[in-house]
Amino acid sequence: MRCFYGKPARILGFWLALVVAIESTISFAYQPYDDEVIIEPKSAPYPDEGDLQPDVDYVPIDALVPLLSESALAAGTPPLEGPLFSRKTLTGEWAGARTRLRESGITADLSTTQFYQGVASGGLNQVFRYGGRNDYFVNIDGEKAGLWKGAFVTLHGESRYGETIDKYGGTFMPPNLMLDVPQAYGSVTALTEFKLTQFLSESFLVYGGRLNMFDTFVQPITGATALNGFMNTAMMFNPVYARTVPYSTYGAGFAVLKDLKPVFSAAVVDTHNTPTVTGFNTLFDNGVTLLAELKVPTQFFGMPGHQGVAGTYSTGSYSDLEPTPYFDPIAGLGLIASKQHGSWCFTYGFDQALYTSPSDPRKVWGVFGNFGVSDANPNPVPTFFNVGLSGTSLIPQRLQDSCGFGYYYVEVSESLKDLAPRVLRLQDEQGVELYYNYQVNPWFHVTPDIQLVSPFRERAETAVIAGVRAKVDF
Repeated sequence: MRCFYGKPARILGFWLALVVAIESTISFAYQPYDDEVIIEPKSAPYPDEGDLQPDVDYVPIDALVPLLSESALAAGTPPLEGPLFSRKTLTGEWAGARTRLRESGITADLSTTQFYQGVASGGLNQVFRYGGRNDYFVNIDGEKAGLWKGAFVTLHGESRYGETIDKYGGTFMPPNLMLDVPQAYGSVTALTEFKLTQFLSESFLVYGGRLNMFDTFVQPITGATALNGFMNTAMMFNPVYARTVPYSTYGAGFAVLKDLKPVFSAAVVDTHNTPTVTGFNTLFDNGVTLLAELKVPTQFFGMPGHQGVAGTYSTGSYSDLEPTPYFDPIAGLGLIASKQHGSWCFTYGFDQALYTSPSDPRKVWGVFGNFGVSDANPNPVPTFFNVGLSGTSLIPQRLQDSCGFGYYYVEVSESLKDLAPRVLRLQDEQGVELYYNYQVNPWFHVTPDIQLVSPFRERAETAVIAGVRAKVDF
């Protein structure tokens, strides 16, 4: 079920975004809208779609198991109508159609994100490349749609096109994760999620279906999604999960909630990554992956924070040379190794606010970190950690902007290092990343990003990777 784009369609979204951005920048000086308020969850047996709003002032570490997507959480947040440069989407209310759909329990969110990124110096080759992706979300409130109370249906379609710079930097971790999924090459359109979530009470839910395991990702402190914050894989995703957790697969799980936020969650999923195919012919023929996560809120220093532990165990068989859904350990070499049965990993993550403005709860700064260990074979990443600092902009009157700085270290397994030391000399990788997410207006964001990486390929020089991302919400 693949759909390939021609070159004109591939860059259409980019030029539309660019033209509108130039016009808006010249003709409109954006002022923050005054309806950005904290929405507290209501006490009800089954939450309304409008109740499922993330806190504006502080967002926790991302969930390992997929609950409700960021699009579903944000569904119904006003204003969609109003002046062009102050509403939250470019296309607004669609002449009232969006309002009528919302009243029937259906919300639709569309966006396009364009990337221009390259190796400015070092690496294996100094090259810049263009790529992009489109995301399409449909969320259905079962009660409003005439089904039953407490049911929510989520669909996520995505298109990926253009090129990455993965092979030019000599890096282990792709510098731009969101161009490597649902696949790292070519042009493809895929339905990566079709999920039913059922609230059995305000503190317990179950879900199942075709799951996009990355859809509930939320970057610490700022609450940025996968397309508004860090870009490097190691700053967005703990890579010890990569061997056992597919990007898009079939599975089911449950979550225990407190104030509509998951405290404990668990799931069982198929080991196959099947974002661009149906996956029915291979369903569970390589075992299953079990996932569990415990995440608790804290109040150290009188400031909000979270501490979390998680783990996975897979009954499948893998080779440490196999590509993962997120990166390929030995891209292009075509080497083969024997498979190992079973794989596991364990992770710990935290985030901690260090400053929240007493006059505006949206203004927050804090630290975060993630640590992981694994079996080291067939998992190509024995240990990993990252730490960072992120928050709202320090520039006055720019509270709608966010920025972050982070460092990561990835250990490369000894089995990979010993595989072909004369052909491919490998070492552990480390790097830093700095980004600034600038909101031109509520539906258009531009993010310059710079990374300094000491690559895992020894013959590659320290790489300076620079890029810019532009995202438009329709």
